[in-house]
Amino acid sequence: MKKLLILSLILFLSIACKDNEETPKATENFTVTIENVFSTKPFFMSGATGLIMPGESESFSFYAGIGHKLSFATMFVQSNDLFYAPDAEGMSLYDNNRNALSGDVTSMIDLWDAGTEVNQEPGVGPDQAPRQSGPDTGADENGTVNNIMDVSDGFTYPSDEEIIRVEITHDGGTKFTATISNISNTSNLPTPFAPGVWLVYAGGNPLFTVGEVSSEGLEDLAEDGNQSILSDDITDNTGYVSPFAPGIWAVFDGDNPIHTIGQATTNGLEALAEDGDPSALAGNLSQQSGVRSSGTFTVPVGASSAAPILPGEKYSFNLSAEEGYILNFATMLVQTNDLYVAFTGQGVALFNNGTPISGDITSQISLFDVGTEVNEYPGAGNSQAPRQGSPDIGDDENGVVGLVNDAFTYPSVGDMIKVTITAN
Repeated sequence: MKKLLILSLILFLSIACKDNEETPKATENFTVTIENVFSTKPFFMSGATGLIMPGESESFSFYAGIGHKLSFATMFVQSNDLFYAPDAEGMSLYDNNRNALSGDVTSMIDLWDAGTEVNQEPGVGPDQAPRQSGPDTGADENGTVNNIMDVSDGFTYPSDEEIIRVEITHDGGTKFTATISNISNTSNLPTPFAPGVWLVYAGGNPLFTVGEVSSEGLEDLAEDGNQSILSDDITDNTGYVSPFAPGIWAVFDGDNPIHTIGQATTNGLEALAEDGDPSALAGNLSQQSGVRSSGTFTVPVGASSAAPILPGEKYSFNLSAEEGYILNFATMLVQTNDLYVAFTGQGVALFNNGTPISGDITSQISLFDVGTEVNEYPGAGNSQAPRQGSPDIGDDENGVVGLVNDAFTYPSVGDMIKVTITAN
């Protein structure tokens, strides 16, 4: 009887131990790809001006940062194909000391010949817009764009200062207002200015190149005051574009180790979100409990050194994780003061009912504000990473981490970035 009790006890303990054994968790290797999907836009801001009659003026406002230029074009109507515009490089909106352009800038404006229609005497030519029977009725010139002062057509033109006045007002921050005034009502050749275009950009003048053939859009504007083709082309190529900076990732079980919504941020996340530097945050993650693994992504696919990713470029990294773990990451939206993208909430669970996830997970990403630096106009702030003189120079905000919520407009997350994960 005693022997039977001992055998029963051994059997019971054996079953109990087996019940307490944990079922091995599934483990999987993953590849994560982060792609910049911004559409390349060569112009930052743009717009149109209307008909400006003698004695009238028109103003338009815009934002611009260090490195941006302003150009515009409006037809000198009492001509065959002449237009007013800044010089061939456009107007730099800041000098080398980072001072904003302001005041009367008429001296930077010239009268240009589009070179598409043979010039007639200004103000009396039968093929000029006020008198021609229809658009594009003058004799083709097959020339190139040149300053009217360099065109030997035998005619005399009033000085620019007799016809047009252009003023720039720096409204504070990175906002400007330009005013084009038609003062030809006091000249010996009153002329309207036809509807035109304006744009803010970096680089060479996109409206024309001296000594080269005019575009179809500029020809229409300069000959007939028809801005539609040029305006449509400029509009299609205008918009906000930003790189994404090197960032960090973490696989964890528990609280999100990257940020806590509604609380002040860490120095590491501040450095990542303001200046695109993930190094301090990466060091912090490696010391946190609950973090299974973590790392940085710094070198774009196909590159040999660390760099931000431009439109069409991507980062990629590999990780290994068990069922029950969560993934999150952070990368700075560079053309901002302190914004970054990361997965919403805790992050993305790497397994779904025991099956490793795979596919496009962009829908689970949000745009966050780290709350450490006052936001400026996206893409034009002079304290933003591409234009700031040194790291951490913007105005302190003393805020908390949260979803971005300011007065500015940003593209949808899916129009900026794409994140995919593949279970290997």
